[in-house]
Amino acid sequence: MSIISIIITLVVVGVILWLVNAYAPIDKKIKQIINIVVIILLILWLLRGFGVLNI
Repeated sequence: MSIISIIITLVVVGVILWLVNAYAPIDKKIKQIINIVVIILLILWLLRGFGVLNI
């Protein structure tokens, strides 16, 4: 996994989260749950990508 692919993935996910938070007419609690789930998935993906976590 190259550093460029990691940066591009993080930027794309960040933009998508920003769009959801800014423009989606969803309840605040649901947005918060979406944010938490996406951040946890990103952390797991990064740990797996760097070989720290083998799932």
